[in-house]
Amino acid sequence: MSHGFKSVAATLVAVGKGLLAGQSIRQPSGPKTTLRKAMTIAAGLGLSMLPYQLHAAPSTGSDTVQGLYDALLNTMKNGRILGQSGRFTQLEPVIRRSFDIASMARLSVGPSWASSTEAQRQQITEGFGRYISAIYADRFDSYAGQKPEVTGEQSASLGVMVKSQIIKANGEPVEVDYLMRRSSDSWRISDIYLDGAISEVATRRSEFAAILKSDGIDGLIAALNRKADVLTATTAKAF
Repeated sequence: MSHGFKSVAATLVAVGKGLLAGQSIRQPSGPKTTLRKAMTIAAGLGLSMLPYQLHAAPSTGSDTVQGLYDALLNTMKNGRILGQSGRFTQLEPVIRRSFDIASMARLSVGPSWASSTEAQRQQITEGFGRYISAIYADRFDSYAGQKPEVTGEQSASLGVMVKSQIIKANGEPVEVDYLMRRSSDSWRISDIYLDGAISEVATRRSEFAAILKSDGIDGLIAALNRKADVLTATTAKAF
């Protein structure tokens, strides 16, 4: 059985690519068009705006998001030269340091996390990070005039919320907010909200639930890695 899930992060892809690519572990069963479009715009921006070089730890949440946006634009503008594998190599390290991958993976899995082994948790976290990185490498391959910008920052119950907008090539603004939490010596993204409402983590949790119900933790791990392999061309054929 093949599985799939959309995400707010997968939605941001529409900003970068101009259409919803449907990066999912299985074919969608028919979510509403509006939600699908929203989610597509979100995937692209949340998880792949990574700078080319290592920088000092961001002092604010806004610094983290701005760094992601700067790197996303860099990757898009050089996408054809870098190629698929080059974009993945470029983006994955910064995605992992800019996002709280472990927290997002845990919350996305939900109650099943408590019954999973430590080895399974590590595999889920690793697969989650690979999958997200692979989506961005696959979708952010060219630049068409998009303009992401940080517009403000405000306190939130769990940290700070960084407000931003993406001006698409046609001039249409898309609101993208980032929930930031302090992690060690830097601020990391723990969730993304499209238009102030659609949560990346909540969306993934809903999508993961179907996979967990039918195939369990090991099935989810396999699905994440299978899709990442397909997107990074490390397997011979898609599923």
